[in-house]
Amino acid sequence: MPLAILIVLLVSLSFMVSVHSQALTQTKGDNNLQASEQDQNKAPNKKPTQGIATGNVSELAKGADKWALIIGISDYAGTVNDLNYCDDDAQDFYNALVNIYDWKPSHIIVLINEQATEAAIMSAIDVLSTREQAGDEVVFFYSGHGSLSTYDIDSDNERKDECIIPYECQQSYFIWDGELKMEFSTFESNRIMFFFDSCYAGGMTDLVAPGRLILMACGENQLSIESSTWENGQFTYYFADQGMLNHKADLNSDQKVTFEEAFDYAKAHCRSQTPTASDSFACDMLP
Repeated sequence: MPLAILIVLLVSLSFMVSVHSQALTQTKGDNNLQASEQDQNKAPNKKPTQGIATGNVSELAKGADKWALIIGISDYAGTVNDLNYCDDDAQDFYNALVNIYDWKPSHIIVLINEQATEAAIMSAIDVLSTREQAGDEVVFFYSGHGSLSTYDIDSDNERKDECIIPYECQQSYFIWDGELKMEFSTFESNRIMFFFDSCYAGGMTDLVAPGRLILMACGENQLSIESSTWENGQFTYYFADQGMLNHKADLNSDQKVTFEEAFDYAKAHCRSQTPTASDSFACDMLP
């Protein structure tokens, strides 16, 4: 094989190569992380205290609606950049909304794998914008690859920009934080939750605005991991699977798991990454 071709192949494969230890562990960015199953199953880093949950639950007003866009991409275009459990993340979160919180399936747009193209994601956001109204609840959930740029790629005057990566997995299709900010700038709702289980997710704070809760799997310079130990991304596993579906995040034992409680539970249990939140919602948002 010519040397030039070999170099290109090695560079491509380095974007997402599975690492095998005692459990399959891989990141949702451009690096690999060695983590054993024994390490992943240790006790939580800290107790879920002094988190973002206030205990003051805000339920949806009578007559208001709930709308969601759920995106999970494991099977990217080609084979080099595939992940394993992002589609499971999306399914678990969908199951939590429908089966635990009685959301209407007709009010949830789900884009899995090849469905989650750049055009489809942007179109789905536009659909939500035509349906939601002031007082409604809106949820945007993303699990998949994330990346960053060290120059102002979306002209928002930030030196570093973060993005989510649609199915095409090419830079010209990346959706940058500034673009998402513009897309959601016309929404009337002051009750919006954004969820990002992707590498460098902690930088998705362009979306900060009153009434918004932004939950991010890791810091701005960190990687987000998934593993066969959880059959999920680590953050989504503790947030949706354990926290919501298995009700383990009911930290105040009131039989209601809010998004804030689920985040606090997930942050307390995550290892090798530090979930972060930007909470501009006055109380605790009940899905």
